[in-house]
Amino acid sequence: MGSGFEALTAHLTENALQLLVAIGLLIAAVVLSRATARWARRALATRIQDTNTRRFLRRTARYTVLGLGVLAALDQVPGIHITSFLAGLGIVGFTIGFALQDIARNFIAGFLLLIRQPFAIGDAVEIAGRAGIVTDITIRDTVIKSWDGVMEIIPNLDVYSRAIINYSEFPLVRRTVNINLGRGEDVDRAKEIIMGILQGSAGVLEEPAPEIFTEELGDTALRLAAHFWINQQTHDQFAVHSQVLESINGTARREGIHLPHPTQVVVPEPEAPTDLAAGEESIPEEEGEG
Repeated sequence: MGSGFEALTAHLTENALQLLVAIGLLIAAVVLSRATARWARRALATRIQDTNTRRFLRRTARYTVLGLGVLAALDQVPGIHITSFLAGLGIVGFTIGFALQDIARNFIAGFLLLIRQPFAIGDAVEIAGRAGIVTDITIRDTVIKSWDGVMEIIPNLDVYSRAIINYSEFPLVRRTVNINLGRGEDVDRAKEIIMGILQGSAGVLEEPAPEIFTEELGDTALRLAAHFWINQQTHDQFAVHSQVLESINGTARREGIHLPHPTQVVVPEPEAPTDLAAGEESIPEEEGEG
């Protein structure tokens, strides 16, 4: 028994430096992981609104640092082959990742979206062909409430890989009204009347100023485009747009301005003459009496 104790003592003495390094790495990993969690809390506080998501990302950062520190400490312990352990862990991770690749891809996309923040809860957006108000953002999916009041859940992979239109990012938005003006109308007079409507409509901004351009010379009408700006934080852009349209239509009627609608002329094709010789059977003559 004495020889065994002496062998253990000699072994510990021989590897004392490596054991001390391992313990030091483990302590450093614990301290650094806590510091990382505090840093993540401050960094994510202004970028991510959801509390559960912030907590998840903070814990992920903390345990990632702690796990790397533990692996580094184990690598210093005599008799532990960390390379073989990592190889086995890599095979298991690859197998699980392949089986759950869709979930993993949505998770990574959700993480990138939360870091990048292309939109926030409450924004009016159009994502992957779906439009509405963002109601929730999670690691796996994004939830929007459509204009019809329907909840739509969009996987984050679709959100991240498709074009995103954020209508709420900037307060000022431009609206356009297209007007077909009769070819015989006085263009300058019509533009002056329409400009007066725009300048007098509630919600239409003075700066940037409204503009009217002639865009197309059609077969039966001259196409005008009236551009105007709205502050969507103070006015409903759709309500202002509707009011402008109604005002232009009503004023055009009162002022005798012709706003033609697209017309289509249908010319019937004449019928082919009836071929009696080919289409009708000959009627035999009746024989006379006697």
